[in-house]
Amino acid sequence: MATHYIPKNLKGETRILIIFSVKSLITTAIGAAIGGILLLIFGAIGLRFLGIILLVLLALIGYGIGTVKIPKITGWNFTKNIEGDSIDEIIVRYAKFKTNRKVYSYTKEEE
Repeated sequence: MATHYIPKNLKGETRILIIFSVKSLITTAIGAAIGGILLLIFGAIGLRFLGIILLVLLALIGYGIGTVKIPKITGWNFTKNIEGDSIDEIIVRYAKFKTNRKVYSYTKEEE
């Protein structure tokens, strides 16, 4: 019996340094950059240790935003609509929703 290679649909999920996908590496870098700015600010006023803690914390938050997908939680109804989506996609959709301030209403005409 012959074996056949079945290609996987990676769709942007190529791994870098084993744990980082391209998306998670970018969001981690953004979080670390914001933390680096805070490190410089807190280092200038003598709180360098607090700046390092914030840098690590913001880098971890950035990694989580790029990696974590929302599971379906049966107790919460809103997770039906966002099940399987990553957090960064949800943030982008929310930002687009907030910038589009149109309100649509539907009326049912009765005869």
